[in-house]
Amino acid sequence: MDIKRAVLLILDSCGIGELPDAHLYKDEGSNTVVNTARAVGGLSLPHLQKLGLGNITEIPGVPKTKSPTCNFGRMAELSCGKDSTIGHWEIAGVVSENPFPVYPNGFPKEIINEFEKRIKRKILWNKPASGTEVIKKLGEEHIKTKKPIVYTSADSVFQIACHEDVVPVHKLYQMCRIAREILSGEHGVARVIARPFVGEKGKFIRTERRRDFSLAPPEDTILDLMKRKGFEVVGIGKIDDLFGGRGLTEALHTKNNMDGMDKLIEVMDKDVRGLIFINLIDFDMLWGHRNNYKDFALGLEEFDKRLPELLNKMRKDNILIITADHGCDPTTPSTDHSREYVPLLVYGELLKRGVNLGIRETFSDVAKTLDDVFNLGGIKNGKSFLKEISGGF
Repeated sequence: MDIKRAVLLILDSCGIGELPDAHLYKDEGSNTVVNTARAVGGLSLPHLQKLGLGNITEIPGVPKTKSPTCNFGRMAELSCGKDSTIGHWEIAGVVSENPFPVYPNGFPKEIINEFEKRIKRKILWNKPASGTEVIKKLGEEHIKTKKPIVYTSADSVFQIACHEDVVPVHKLYQMCRIAREILSGEHGVARVIARPFVGEKGKFIRTERRRDFSLAPPEDTILDLMKRKGFEVVGIGKIDDLFGGRGLTEALHTKNNMDGMDKLIEVMDKDVRGLIFINLIDFDMLWGHRNNYKDFALGLEEFDKRLPELLNKMRKDNILIITADHGCDPTTPSTDHSREYVPLLVYGELLKRGVNLGIRETFSDVAKTLDDVFNLGGIKNGKSFLKEISGGF
């Protein structure tokens, strides 16, 4: 099979049912896509329905189809944790045996003291918080004192919020690089995140210039292997950030989901030979963490409307894989990520259609399959499903 290009599309946070160990993460009952559909009285996703999304599980408004154009299934997360970094790494072939550290009581004094020493100013807060609430609470004090707001969450993150008129974005990014250097070893959090905001008291809003500074993967991913073999590897959205800038030949940052889709279509018009890896973050950042199930549903429907454009750009020698990195159920009391299965949809003109790929044991089955597609022979984790879907049209 001569496949020259793969498109790997991550619907960030669009989990599809709690994993057997969800109770260990206090995520019982989480089912991001299904619960969102129930909460709004059913989703209208005609194009995803045609692909076979409703064949994976029962989704209100998205019935099964007798002749899905995709191969379909769902995947379990083998790694410990439910972070975006861990999820993306596993999709790319790296299984993480140990979860990243979290700080429910804030970061230890030695970390904060070193950070303050190196940035030459004191900080505010150092506790878990909602990003929108913490700038509402401390934004005015930050403007007066010029002290950056440092906070965390249930995830393994060190977040720094600064008003763009007080701390220019490039200086905020430099603070994040300093924090990334400090947060290593036992305190090696998954991500340091820049959270710039603008506005005035009562009207503070976060801007689109967020940036994540992730740890680099501990071993080669499918991105590294493909780049080393001379393939193009284009990252769209926060892919560059999640892999510490490694394994890419081109990185395109995005403002939102629709900007991401626009950039994806632009890249697909080019003669890219290799991998296009895109993350659509709004499901997570704007709606999942804020328990906004109404806009989460609208976001899914908006994405569905863009699918025909994507499919029309698919060439005969292309393969499309749509999946997710974890859940973030907007209908549960929690505002954190949820430990869930993720959907798996695989399409290509050279592939079979309608094959039920079942429940995959690890997200790394994606990387192992791409490893087979491009004859790399370097991914050790996962089980390829290429043979199951080969021999199509």
